[in-house]
Amino acid sequence: MDALLYTAEEAAELLKISRCKVYDLLRNHDLRSVKIGGSRRIPRGALEEYVARLLDMEPA
Repeated sequence: MDALLYTAEEAAELLKISRCKVYDLLRNHDLRSVKIGGSRRIPRGALEEYVARLLDMEPA
């Protein structure tokens, strides 16, 4: 997928985690999102930032 914005389901698929975990990350503000009408979308950059933060937390 090479979209600019992803649904929670699509983000979960990309991150190989559950949809519920994506919603937990959104609720805890660990993952940024935008609201378009009544829908929540996750920018591609937000997914990349989240993964980068995870990598920074890894012990060397």
